[in-house]
Amino acid sequence: MNRTDRLYALVEELRAASPRPRSARELAAGFEVSVRTVERDISALQQSGVPIYAEPGRRGGYVLDKSMSLPPLNFTPAEAVAVAVALSEASGSPFALHARSALRKLVAAMPAPEGERARLLAARVHLLAEPEPYPRVSRVIEQALLHRRVLVIDYTDVKGEATRREVEPAVFVGGRGGHWYLVGWCRLRRDARIFRLDRIARAEETDEPSPEHPPERFAPQVPGLVFGNPELD
Repeated sequence: MNRTDRLYALVEELRAASPRPRSARELAAGFEVSVRTVERDISALQQSGVPIYAEPGRRGGYVLDKSMSLPPLNFTPAEAVAVAVALSEASGSPFALHARSALRKLVAAMPAPEGERARLLAARVHLLAEPEPYPRVSRVIEQALLHRRVLVIDYTDVKGEATRREVEPAVFVGGRGGHWYLVGWCRLRRDARIFRLDRIARAEETDEPSPEHPPERFAPQVPGLVFGNPELD
């Protein structure tokens, strides 16, 4: 894990645990780095404005401001495990890291006895899963979609030809053969293109605003595609 990803993950780890502190030793063990590295990372986050403070004492550690955590949740252990199973479906998607973060927040916000029962129940549920294949690239693309910014990507096509492309991103497409794709307007080809995420070696979000591209515009480039959105309510 590079430093940028680790800083992001540190914030999510502290957010999930809040209001309970996490010691530098615990964080170092979890991220497989030295305690000194964790201390440097926390200092960098604090200097950038992230509200992390140190709680002194034998059981102290680093805490993220309580206003950035969830209030107590009355999920039952079975409900929490059901959510965990559902979120496991995101393990091969660009949102795998966010799914894990959401689950940690949920369990951390449960009353301690219920959270412990949920962990005991989850220990008896086994799922076959694969690691997220493209965490860094997917997060850059996600931010470009959110901010509506032009992307620069290094892409290798099915024939093995490597090119650098400026892309006006439109939509993530997932679920075909276990792969995820970025659909957008390729300035190099001056046409709509579909980019498989595991063929994107590098992605960079630029400062240039991207024109708005309705996803339906790209349906002809994705045969048999019916655009649908995940339901949030």
